[in-house]
Amino acid sequence: MAQYTRKQVVDEAHKLAKMMADIEEIDRFKQIESKLNENQKVQSHIKKIKALQKQAVNFQAYGKTEALQKIEKEIDRLQDELDEIPIVAEFKDTQMVINDILQMVSSTISREVTNEVIRSTGGDVLSGETGTKKSNGSCSR
Repeated sequence: MAQYTRKQVVDEAHKLAKMMADIEEIDRFKQIESKLNENQKVQSHIKKIKALQKQAVNFQAYGKTEALQKIEKEIDRLQDELDEIPIVAEFKDTQMVINDILQMVSSTISREVTNEVIRSTGGDVLSGETGTKKSNGSCSR
């Protein structure tokens, strides 16, 4: 069995990250993000929301619950308006796609590392048991 250093594995992870950064979905995300940053209506809403969030933190810190509730309702209203802007919805969709891809890659790596450990110890991938567990199987008393 080949032995790899931690550095070699991390180097390969960097290569994988670079490959992933060049996939079609990431390119689409960058394009949409650029449009989002150029959209004045979106940027205006974001600035208003951020300002209100700062006020909300202050109201919460000083126990001004009534004022906090009003601010939170206004934040929710602005957030709803923001979410209705088509470019924002498209941006959120691309974020979900990218998160799904990252989750799939992460799960695949995790699963394959586990399976390789099981195989390398003479275990059974289907049962999920390593060979060491099978050989130490009856230790009950």
